[in-house]
Amino acid sequence: MAKEGAQRAEETEQMIEKEGGKEAAEGSAAGSLRAGDTKEMRAVVLSAFGGLNKLRVSKKAMPEPQEGELKIRVKACGLNFIDLMVRQGNIDNPPKTPLVPGFECSGIVEALGDSVKGFEIGDRVMAFVNYNAWAEVVCTPVEFVYKIPDDMSFSEAAAFPMNFVTAYMMLFEVANLREGMSVLVHSAGGGVGQAVAQLCSTIPNVTVFGTASSFKHEAIKDSVTHLFDRNADYVQEVKRISADGVDIVLDCLCGENTGKGLSLLKPLGTYILYGSSNMVTGETKSFFSFAKSWWQVEKVNPIKLYEENKVIAGFSLLNLLFKQNRSGLIKGVMDKLLNLYSSKKIKPVVDSLWALEEVKEAMQRIHDRGNIGKLILDVEKAPTPLMANDSTETSEAGEEEEDHEGDNENKERMPFIQ
Repeated sequence: MAKEGAQRAEETEQMIEKEGGKEAAEGSAAGSLRAGDTKEMRAVVLSAFGGLNKLRVSKKAMPEPQEGELKIRVKACGLNFIDLMVRQGNIDNPPKTPLVPGFECSGIVEALGDSVKGFEIGDRVMAFVNYNAWAEVVCTPVEFVYKIPDDMSFSEAAAFPMNFVTAYMMLFEVANLREGMSVLVHSAGGGVGQAVAQLCSTIPNVTVFGTASSFKHEAIKDSVTHLFDRNADYVQEVKRISADGVDIVLDCLCGENTGKGLSLLKPLGTYILYGSSNMVTGETKSFFSFAKSWWQVEKVNPIKLYEENKVIAGFSLLNLLFKQNRSGLIKGVMDKLLNLYSSKKIKPVVDSLWALEEVKEAMQRIHDRGNIGKLILDVEKAPTPLMANDSTETSEAGEEEEDHEGDNENKERMPFIQ
């Protein structure tokens, strides 16, 4: 009850601030026909594709909802590995810069566009956003917005959509996970990896093989059945335990791991590629890393798949949502996931919280594969002074490349969510 009361008080405070801001704007607009033009917000802006020095926090015009959209006062945003690839321009058909990155957030509904039904001002929600999530305010179509349970925090809500929907879709919609099956998941300590492990635990007798950096093993050892070092010969380790291999391989690495994953599949097994993090080796886009990863991918022979009774698939949640218009399918999956959350069967793992001004350090932590679970940008969090200096608005000429040694010190200073 106390927690609910605190949440309601927070919502009330937001509404008061909104009304106060509105009155102030109206007061300053006396004699002016363009008072709305002065509304601004803080946002993380990517000025050009490249390194961490291309990110800064700037003031931008606050968006207003169009027909069918909701305006959300953002509380928290999720960081994903795809955000690193966007920053580098390491994706197909990248958008033009400058842009505001980010694909998921949580917050409070502040305004409704025309024809929006099912939501009210003040609702606590989480949402998918086609870019622009890393800001104090976002507007997104109603079909990408979901109410969050009363006992789910905003940071948990920001950690929920991308990771759990991706994991659920791959396991149950693509690979048809059933009792007694086995799964190999790479990056088991990451946000998707931990979501996969939790969802597998909802099905009886599912064996989960995971790879992860050795320093993560102690923290995640109870979430998977068998855990291997990401640099070890995991193919031989898996076959030593299960001579026939596994039923499902979930690969976010690509490169040489594609061939290894296919070799581990049992008859009627499914290999799913849902990322290509092996292409990201440095701070900026590397043609050599791209070419090496492409060259290492085993050229798939359909006749061989036919003869060995194996399935190869790909999964991109963002394309499914924003290019292939499957928001209705995702809504059904989200309903199932929220039921699992309410029954205490799944729970987002939050690695750490970062201020908007600390986005560079947060991205470096993902790049270093240092996170266990999800990194969250907390819009209301005050930045650590030593971190904020290089992330506030500044001229492009005045920005410098990141000091990686300093980044390691910063990561050690960050308080983590236990």
